[in-house]
Amino acid sequence: MKDRLRLVFAPLLNLLESGDEPFQYKPLQRKVLVFIGCLFSGLSLSVLLLNDGKDPGYLLPVMVFGIAGLLSLVVGLLGTDRAVAKIWGSRQ
Repeated sequence: MKDRLRLVFAPLLNLLESGDEPFQYKPLQRKVLVFIGCLFSGLSLSVLLLNDGKDPGYLLPVMVFGIAGLLSLVVGLLGTDRAVAKIWGSRQ
């Protein structure tokens, strides 16, 4: 299942996993990235579900937090150590 999902998100993951420069990775970075992804996705979903739909202005925060949450979850759960370190901007 993980291999299939990596194929679906290959363009994003290949962009973040490319390069050969040294990087510094800590396992806590992955855990924090997944936690932030869950928070942003939950925030996006709650705004989407709690709105009555009269004002379409709520769609912008739903999209921003939804994309940020999805990106964080994909990289945190499917990405390599290099991709996680690149998200955090970690270099030696």
